[in-house]
Amino acid sequence: MWTAVIPVKRLGAAKTRLRGAVPADRHPELALAMVRDTAAAVLSAASVAELLVVTDDPEVGAAVRELGARVVADPGGGLNAAMRFGADEAVGLSAHRAVLAGDLPALRPEQLDEALSGASGRAFVPDAAGIGTVLLAAPARRPLLPRFGGPSAAAHAESGAALLRGHWPGLRQDVDTAADLDAVLRLGAGGRTCGLLRELGRVTACAPAA
Repeated sequence: MWTAVIPVKRLGAAKTRLRGAVPADRHPELALAMVRDTAAAVLSAASVAELLVVTDDPEVGAAVRELGARVVADPGGGLNAAMRFGADEAVGLSAHRAVLAGDLPALRPEQLDEALSGASGRAFVPDAAGIGTVLLAAPARRPLLPRFGGPSAAAHAESGAALLRGHWPGLRQDVDTAADLDAVLRLGAGGRTCGLLRELGRVTACAPAA
């Protein structure tokens, strides 16, 4: 069993490259919808015993607690610091830990289960472009050593993490741009994300699960 960790920025500062995909006043709502869909999928995975969310945003904290997640405050220092703190300190090295991006609204629980089943040591899953990272796993007694930001897939490989290979489109498709948002809609975005975009007229119907 794994403990999943998701770091989430304050909604007002989240997903800056995605701005313009929806009206400006609804942007924080979109960011929260994606976090909620991601958290719901993670908590539904058979291999996940607990989800820890690292955030200073009270709205995010309330939303994920409602789903069943545990919340701890962001220690500051950026994304990698939040991941290290959540995985290695708040959860602790005695557990199997996996950190994930919080913007995976097309994630399916069975895709996460399959990916984690292949992680016997430190291991990572690259994003759909093969440049970034959407998941970094560390087994018990191994530090996480996150290298997120920029070409992090290469950085994680260079750090000794194993590349996990599989057909996991919902796991690999994070959302940084409007084109990424279109991609998750084609894959089948979670109900909260798709419902919001349907309300805003960006999509007329939600695709079935990929």
